[in-house]
Order: sequence, then structure tokens, then C-alpha cells
Amino acid sequence: MNLPSDITGSSTERRPPRDWLPSSNEIDHLLRRSGFGAGPDERAAFAGLSYDHAVSRLVEYGSLPDDVDDLIGRTDRVGIALHSGLFTPNTLITDARQRWLFRMVHTGRPLQEKMALFWHNHFATGYSKIAGLYGGTEATRMMAAKRAEDPGGVRGQIELFRDMALGNFRDLLIAVAQDPAMLVWLDGRLNVKAKPQENFAREVMELFTLGVGFYTEQDVYSAARVFSGWNLQRIGASTDPAGRYQFVYNAAQHETSAKTFSFPVYADGSNTIPARAESVGLQDGLDFLDGLARHPETANRLARKLWAFFVSEMSDADPAFVKDISGAYLRNNFDIKAVMRSVLMSQAFLAKSAEFARYAWPVELVAKSIKEMGWSGFSVNDALTPLSNMGQQLYDPPSVAGWALGRSWFSSVTMLMRANFTAALAKSQKAPLASDAKSWSRSPGAMLLWGLKRLSAAGLDTPEADALLSYLKGPDAWTGTDTQLQIKAPALIHLMASSAEYQFV
Repeated sequence: MNLPSDITGSSTERRPPRDWLPSSNEIDHLLRRSGFGAGPDERAAFAGLSYDHAVSRLVEYGSLPDDVDDLIGRTDRVGIALHSGLFTPNTLITDARQRWLFRMVHTGRPLQEKMALFWHNHFATGYSKIAGLYGGTEATRMMAAKRAEDPGGVRGQIELFRDMALGNFRDLLIAVAQDPAMLVWLDGRLNVKAKPQENFAREVMELFTLGVGFYTEQDVYSAARVFSGWNLQRIGASTDPAGRYQFVYNAAQHETSAKTFSFPVYADGSNTIPARAESVGLQDGLDFLDGLARHPETANRLARKLWAFFVSEMSDADPAFVKDISGAYLRNNFDIKAVMRSVLMSQAFLAKSAEFARYAWPVELVAKSIKEMGWSGFSVNDALTPLSNMGQQLYDPPSVAGWALGRSWFSSVTMLMRANFTAALAKSQKAPLASDAKSWSRSPGAMLLWGLKRLSAAGLDTPEADALLSYLKGPDAWTGTDTQLQIKAPALIHLMASSAEYQFV
């Protein structure tokens, strides 16, 4: 589309029309939703790709190296802060948070990180409770350790989500049920036959699969007995760095009687898990999780959650979308890769109404701001306190229900915190932003266009655009000199990033 003449440098300064900006490029939309926005490197990597090929590149990320952690500490990447001279993300939660933010900014596999974030909220597990019971080091290992780096081979929960981001949902469900962090978080470690523990039993149905209204209180009691003996054990002494906590099936604590449910557990329609000997009672839980994964309401619930996370928070999920996505889930034997390909290729995802129809989570705002503004001299550690002030602490959702999403992210306080963060980031990038704006310095209108192209904001209405043009024009005459750009460029970016329009993805 040709640019309006007033933006390319005519003497009459008017705003870019909202229906022209931001770009309606489908790949820009794809990168905002399936990743964390796009910096120059990502734009270059996707330049020239058709939409179908772009989706394939995102979904088939297994063909790309997962070497982003090797970039940590390089001067041409966003910085990290050392604590006592060390960076230990496997054992210090602050460093684990730094590493995940770094990955969001620099990964070549953005959909993998986006899905890890999705599953982190879906299977919400909080570091703080685990740390209170087992100490910060063990809690960080349970939540964040990389198996190849941990002396005991521990794979933290977020690494589990990363490894199985687009895997089979049934397999993921089983892995989560046996995950040490989850066994602590929802008290599976305490589930014994004399006193079945109901926390995981309830949430695996209410939050992780079926949803409210599709199970009964009797189902909760039966499910608790299903998972009796699914406990936690320590391997190695507490002083041994290679020691670890791991799942154990404690046969002596498994309740062996038959368990009947109000919904089918087996493909033949049977709703009763038969009585089994203690020695083979582990199969009870595997059968039950398989039945939950297969249930049509699990498929529907996942489809609705994917709608809200990838398509729109401005409207309820389209029934046709839910039918299509739940159908893809069931036809493909619970394969999330096939599901996500269907989501990203759907008409609903590509509809104009889906653009900027999601409220940016704090971590999404932080990651895309760093990508779009730059990171010279900036550390992801500088974002951790602002993130908490905005209402999101990675590895520590407030409850098993996850974070309150949508408009709930926003209040007068959290909007101020967002504005303070983008102000600090823009100020730290004063020199590179001014340099980048130099070729757009011929007029305030051109500068505004530069800002709109630099940031992925949801367009501007007349009052906002006029206010920005007024700022660029005054109080002194526009000259476009280096001195003026050092002031105006970062300030313009800050004002735009603090706007309501920038709070959408």
C-alpha cells in the first residue's frame, strides 16, 4: 500500500490513518501470537516466507537448534546479572527467571517458549510453596533445572513443558501427574490409602481437563483413590548435590478396590476402573488420565483455552472453531502439534478482528518491548521487579487456577508499572533509538511513522496521534538534528509503549 503523502514528508502534518497502520501483514500477527513479537533478526528470518511456510517454521521447530542458552552472556544480546559472581539458573530462582526471559527474547523457536508459558499457566504450579517446604535450591531444581546441567539429572517442570510443548497431551498429563513439583504443589506426596488426598484429583478434572460441571464430588473421591501411592521419594542424601526428589509408585499405599466414575474412562464406554493388586495399581492412574485425555470435554476445554490465548479475548470462542480444534485434537490422538497447526491456519486466527485482540501479559509486554526497543546495556534482571509489580512472577502463579487474565491484568497501579518499565527501557536505549530514527528525521510525521513501524501497537486514533505530533513539533521548531533526536526518539517510543494501544498483542 502506498504511504499517505503527509507521512512521507509534505508540509501538512496529519496522523497516519488507523485503518492503514499498523501493518496488516499476517506474519506480523503470527509472530506476535505464536512468539513474543519480532525484532529485526526474526523479521529477517521470516522475510519472503509464505504464510504456510511461516507456520511450518514455527511448528516444526525441532529442525532448528535449541542453542539459545549458549548466547547468554554475549555482549550483542540482552544482559544477565550475576549473583555473587555466578549465574546458576538451575538452583537460584532469580537466575531461572532471567534465563527464561532471555529465551523469550532470543530464541529461534518462539512457539516452543510460547507453549511453555501456556502450559505453565494451564498446569499452574508455584515455586513459593515448594520453597517453603523444601528450600529454594530444591524448589528451583524442581521448577527450572535443565537435565543435562543438573548433577542429579533433574528436569524442572518448565523444561518438561518446553520438551513436550507440542507433544501428546495424554503423555504430558501423565508426566505432570508424576512431576515432583506438582506432587508437592497439589499434595500428591501425601496421598495414601488410609487418607486419600483430593487436591490433585479435583484439579486434574476441574482445571487440567474436563472443567467445572463435568465431574461430581464422588468422582473426586474416586480419583483420589486412583492416585493413592503416587508419591515422592528422595534419592541420595540431602547433602549430596546429585541427590534428587522423584516420583515413586508406593504400592503399599495404593487403595486397590474398583473405582467408578460418572463419565466413561475406557474407550468401550466403561466407567469403572477394576480392582487391581497393589503391585499393578499404578495402572489405575494411567487408565484414568488416558480417559480424561480422550474425553470430548477435555478437547473442547483445550480448544476454548487456545482461542483465548491465540485468537481473541474480546469474544467467546466461536463454536465452529471449538468444533474444528477439538476435532483435530481427537482425530490426531491428542497431538498438540497438529492442534496448533490447525489453530494457526484457521480462518478465526487470520480474521482481521483477531488482530490485537489479546491483552498482553506482563511477560509478553516485557519481551516484546526489549525486542522492539533494543537491549544495549540492559539486563533481563532489570525487568524482574517491574514484572512482579505488573502482576506476574514467572514460576509463581498465584494459585492452581493460574493468573487472572484479560482485563484483570490492568489497574491504575499496574498500568503505571507498565509505563515505568517502558520509560526505563526507552531511556536506556536513547543512543541506538536516535541513530535508528535518523533516516526518518525529515518531519514530525515521518518520525511518527518510524515509531509506528518500530513498535507493534494497535494503531492510533486521531487524539492520540495528534498528541504525539504535537509533542514532536514543540515547543521548539523541528530540526531533526542529532541533539533533538536524542531527546525526541526515546521519548516518542516511551509515549507510544505506554499507550493503551501497546498493551495488546
